[in-house]
Amino acid sequence: MLTGKQRKNLYRIIIGAVLYAAVLISARFIHNGYVLPVLFFVPYFIVAYDVVFKAARNIINGQVFDENFLMTVASFAAFALGEYSEAVAVMLFYQVGEFFQGYAVGKSRKSISDMMDIVPEYVNLEENGVIVQKDPDDIPVGTEIIIKVGEKIPIDGIVSEGESFVDTAALTGESVPQSVSVGSEVFSGCLNGSGTLKVRTTKAFEDSTAAKILELVENAASKKAKIENFTTHFARIYTPVVTGCAVLLALIPSFITGDWGEWIKRACIFLVISCPCALVISVPLGFFGGIGAASRIGVLVKGSNFLEACSYIKTVVFDKTGTLTKGEFKVTDIIPNGVEAAELLELAALAEAYSNHPAAVSVRAAYGKDVATDRVAEACEAAGQGVSAVVDGKAVLVGNEKLMEENGITFNKADNIGTVMYVACEGVFMGTVVIADEIKDDAKAAISALKSEGVKKCVMLSGDRQSVADAVGRTLGIDEVYAHLMPADKVELVEEMLDQKGAKDKIAFVGDGVNDAPVLSIADIGIAMGTMGSDAAIEAADIVIMDDDLSKIAKTVKIAVKTVKIIRQNIILALGVKAVVLVLGTLGIANMWLAVVADVGVAVVAILNSMRTLNMHLL
Repeated sequence: MLTGKQRKNLYRIIIGAVLYAAVLISARFIHNGYVLPVLFFVPYFIVAYDVVFKAARNIINGQVFDENFLMTVASFAAFALGEYSEAVAVMLFYQVGEFFQGYAVGKSRKSISDMMDIVPEYVNLEENGVIVQKDPDDIPVGTEIIIKVGEKIPIDGIVSEGESFVDTAALTGESVPQSVSVGSEVFSGCLNGSGTLKVRTTKAFEDSTAAKILELVENAASKKAKIENFTTHFARIYTPVVTGCAVLLALIPSFITGDWGEWIKRACIFLVISCPCALVISVPLGFFGGIGAASRIGVLVKGSNFLEACSYIKTVVFDKTGTLTKGEFKVTDIIPNGVEAAELLELAALAEAYSNHPAAVSVRAAYGKDVATDRVAEACEAAGQGVSAVVDGKAVLVGNEKLMEENGITFNKADNIGTVMYVACEGVFMGTVVIADEIKDDAKAAISALKSEGVKKCVMLSGDRQSVADAVGRTLGIDEVYAHLMPADKVELVEEMLDQKGAKDKIAFVGDGVNDAPVLSIADIGIAMGTMGSDAAIEAADIVIMDDDLSKIAKTVKIAVKTVKIIRQNIILALGVKAVVLVLGTLGIANMWLAVVADVGVAVVAILNSMRTLNMHLL
């Protein structure tokens, strides 16, 4: 589907081409030297007026050297030399190339602009029994809003009334709807499918998931890849250099031979050939298409620089809990020491009353009762070790070996597979609670897929015991496993890997995006997993996978590799063809028609090649 502007340009090109053909036929019968240039000027003006205007405007603004300048100078010189047909052809074919560029850019933008429609322009509120529509920006946190069937959720919140199936495809790329009911968390941008919902907002509109995603998408274009920066700088230097060369080509041989017409003509051909539009168009278009392809599978890439970096990933470092495993801990064993199992579990649940760690949540779930927080005081969480609290006036410790050792507690080490939590009260070891976490179903296949995409090494970091981490690593085919790590240890390890890597090699860190923000930030590429709605992930990561699908990491690498490959093809094609035709033009072998084909033809081929990136999500 063409836009109004694209349709207008197409009509202009067709009218100009028809008139040009008519003038070419009529030229055989016209012998008046004054009529012919006037007739050719009519189609020239129709197809070229905007290019000439842009060139003049840019010259006034001090931006002389661009493709508009090159096309204008070359066509004016052709008119001056009596090459009227070639002058019109230069502009006509240039506009054909520009039309293809506009169409390609429009189609590429649409692959991402679908995301721009994920936020509705209004919110439904009930006032005095009547539903009214309000601006989302005016809705304070805690407001109860109504989402009708078929409407998009405007603001993140918790369902307070109703049941429905919610389509999360706009955020995650997954077409399977999710069931939601009272107490379920819902995210802006998702589509309400089957029942009216009342939702109590938990964020302001500007802080909601969809709004943050849109902000990142809009800013992605400013983060250019190295290849993209190279072509930008190259064009800035290249254009004035070739313009200077064309001037020298026109002047020096003319002074020597006296044949000014021939050498000015060759200089014009040189200018047409040298136009760098194939590079400056196709490279950003290719990256934009790659980012769009990633967005279609529910992967948000924050800039073309990160997509390019993905193509050089040789090491992927994973956090274990919540990334390779489900993060759904369950108590699998209770080993009391001098107390009843129920008493041990109650003591652990009370001590963990204020912790949000998955292990703490699972202990409270196994306890199965409301935790009496009035029995708990001075609760404190030690990162990577466990918790301490005063329960019923007694000092209680719940955590790993480090916590016990640092507090001088004598305990019986357990070899159970899983996360082992030792419990001590008043300095006396009370027993052990063992919690197990399931490996994600697709984790092993995802690791294998990464290696098939050229990743040399997969590393796993864990705060768990070495035996547990090793067991998970063996199951998944992980190359290196590091355990007993605190958050600072993970940062240190990744920094060491960054120091030891090859010059072009990139290291990616994959985490849950909340606890792993420091490591996500320092890695070459930070990838946040399963983070729909997580502000920490969206802020810290370079790439956000909007659901829990590990296989999308390999798909993103594949898209990145193919995007960079296509862009390199365009660069080699553009520079190679132009170099050959520039030599031919200088030697007088190439005429203006060949110059037009070399410029516009290469640009069109490069654009069409770049458009292949739009469908890479289907790979």
